[in-house]
Amino acid sequence: MKMLLLVLAAAGAALAGDWTKPVEVRHETTLCVTYRAKLSGGYLVIEAAHSKPWHTYAIDNKVRAAEKLAGKKSLGIDQPTAITVSGGLEVAGGWLQTPPKDLSKPELRWFTWGFEGQSLFAAKVRKTGPGPAKIGLRGQACTEANCKNIDAEIELPLSGMAGALDVDLKALIPAK
Repeated sequence: MKMLLLVLAAAGAALAGDWTKPVEVRHETTLCVTYRAKLSGGYLVIEAAHSKPWHTYAIDNKVRAAEKLAGKKSLGIDQPTAITVSGGLEVAGGWLQTPPKDLSKPELRWFTWGFEGQSLFAAKVRKTGPGPAKIGLRGQACTEANCKNIDAEIELPLSGMAGALDVDLKALIPAK
């Protein structure tokens, strides 16, 4: 019995810092983006992996667009990525994100920033309960011709909160 408990404890420790199973966002049968999450050194890290030619938008897309528009009207603003955290975990600081790509069309007064390929989001978190944590993802995935609203959820076990940080936070920037 003791041996079984040791094996289970070791397996739990091995899972610390592991990614969750990917959550897929599809437009009909086409894969747009997948999300997965992990805990790393006291941070919640979320990865978005975009299929070509799909992209999503920065957490601070509306703030960036308002700055560029300087009070002028726009045809519209793409929906930013929004992340909620509940179920035994809470955000204890601001979000960091991969530096977004400028996807703006200034001639149309359309200002937008987003992500293609792989992007990361990270925030310092603290445990408030046993979990599992629920990470809500909302936003918009688009190509030049189509857009798909994102409403996804990742369930994240709260084991491994004390693991070492294995993500380069210096490669990320604070969301405005």
